[in-house]
Amino acid sequence: MTASDDDPPLPLKEALAIVRLPSEGQSRRFMGTRKAYLPGSDYTPDKGTPRMHRAAFGGHVYAQAALAVARTWRELEDERGTRPGERLHLHTIHGYFTRAGIPTRPFIYRVTPLTSSRTFSTLSVTAHQPSQPSTSPHGDDHFPAADASLPASSPAFTAICSLKLPEPDSAGVSAQEEPPQRRFAAILASRPPDAWPPAPPLDIDGVVDFVGPDQPGRFPVAVMRKVDMRAYNAGRPVHARRELLLYKLLLPPSAPSSGAAGGGSGAAGKEEEEGEEEDEDAEANLHVAAHAYVADRNGLLMAANHLGLGRSLGRAASLSYSFVMHVAAREAVLRERDGWWIQEASFPRAAAGRGIVESKIWSPRGVHVATEYQDGLIQGMSLEGAGRTRL
Repeated sequence: MTASDDDPPLPLKEALAIVRLPSEGQSRRFMGTRKAYLPGSDYTPDKGTPRMHRAAFGGHVYAQAALAVARTWRELEDERGTRPGERLHLHTIHGYFTRAGIPTRPFIYRVTPLTSSRTFSTLSVTAHQPSQPSTSPHGDDHFPAADASLPASSPAFTAICSLKLPEPDSAGVSAQEEPPQRRFAAILASRPPDAWPPAPPLDIDGVVDFVGPDQPGRFPVAVMRKVDMRAYNAGRPVHARRELLLYKLLLPPSAPSSGAAGGGSGAAGKEEEEGEEEDEDAEANLHVAAHAYVADRNGLLMAANHLGLGRSLGRAASLSYSFVMHVAAREAVLRERDGWWIQEASFPRAAAGRGIVESKIWSPRGVHVATEYQDGLIQGMSLEGAGRTRL
């Protein structure tokens, strides 16, 4: 069955699902099974918005690539007999976008181990898509493994990822700035989190002016709300402005015993406890990928708005994107009972047709869990000669 405009947005494990493919030499391969989100395709028909671009949401390939790395490392640890307490978790993702993705074709990932040690290891991952349409009998979604045998296009994405053994604070030292829950307390307290408008499918001033700020869209993985920061940002230079996005998973995460990568054997006692711990490791890596997925949404578009290009944007395209975890991956798990996470976005630099988006990921308890740093093209319409936007 082909996905329709009435289908609900996919939750985390479905949106980022990958399947194992046969290895090639030292490289292990995986393939995504669901189509990537296309920003702006989810506006309701009555809005009459034109299709502004055709490129897949970059967070899709970015997050799936990280999961392919985590799965590869988990396989290597299992082959070595690594115990749960000795497992490494996702630590950094440094990625480069080299070709626009096609939403209706799967991404195929090739992961190669680079360095290995007891506490810190690195792997590379390259993603490409078939050069011809999917063979899926279900239309443009639910990609079959046979698609991996189709002729390949040039790489769409490459990355180097690191995994690290969790460690306690050294000498009890942990330092961070005051969290947004305190710095922006008055703004955040002015209404309940779910009373803020939804994050726009395309956060471009000209589009939002036309369709209004009340379009929830069908963004996968997370529910996102955008805090009104206009009064705070008024009169401030671009580098001092902030955007706050509140988010939580579309569905509560699974209990540890039914985690993303299944590890328990059902045996009693110590073996059962170790199995649950393995599931928690897989769940933690999955949620790191979820944060990276969410953080990629609309960043360059918000930067364009602040740069005065929100009604004359010619092109926006990610070039590189780094995501760094500051704490153990298990501290990144999004639990429904914990409430809303905060993405605090800023725009410290713009020049040479490019802009920087820096986002800090804050837990509901005010812990600075991770930082995103993205460099991308932000170019006015005069440089393109047309109103095409590539995301």
